[in-house]
This record gives sequence, C-alpha cells and structure tokens, in this order.
Amino acid sequence: MSLKKTPINKDKLNQIVTEARRNQELREQSYRGQALKLYPWICGRCAREFTHTNLTELTVHHKNHNHDDNPSDGSNWELLCLYCHDNEHSRYEETRFGSSQTSKASASTATHNPFADLKNLLGSKK
Repeated sequence: MSLKKTPINKDKLNQIVTEARRNQELREQSYRGQALKLYPWICGRCAREFTHTNLTELTVHHKNHNHDDNPSDGSNWELLCLYCHDNEHSRYEETRFGSSQTSKASASTATHNPFADLKNLLGSKK
C-alpha cells in the first residue's frame, strides 16, 4: 500500500498567509490607533512616558485577553510598554495553564547531600 502525497500549492499557501497577516495588521492598526487617541502615551503599569520617537514600544493590551474584543470606547484596552505587556501575558499563562504549579510538582527532589558527612570529615583533621 503506497501513500500518495498531495503536492502543496505554494502560491495558494502564500496567498493565505499574506491575507491573514494583512487582516491582522488592519485589525491592530484600527484598535491601536483608537487606543492611542483615547489614552495618554504612558504605560499603565510602570508609568513610563512615550513620545513619537519610541511610540512603537507602547502596545495595546486586551484586558480580557480576547484580541477580537475591541469596543470603540476602549474599555477592553490598556496601553502597556513591551516589557509590562510581556510580563502580563506571562502571568496570565501561568494562572491559565498552572505552569507554576506543574513545574513545582514535576521538579525532582534532590537525593544527594554533598555535606552529609562534613562533620566527620572535619573532625578527622584534628
């Protein structure tokens, strides 16, 4: 029994990827532009101030983590610097998937104690 591989239509694949990226950029530009008009250019966590020169480092964070929830009043957005935004998503992933708990549970307990016989070793030098 031979398996016949279907050739990948690279042009179609490239078209799909290009369209998805364009749609994402349009979506981001629309809510980002709105958020930058609504809120002062200050990180909502660390209070770092931004100007036109470093505005690319100020991101729009979705409070409910749903990037498709973009009310025009901005109630689901907050402006965060790159670092605070990354930290917020890391904290969200830890609570969502319990990675901090699973890593503690999966961590092995040390069985070797390099200082176990230290007292005897030091005592024999007298």
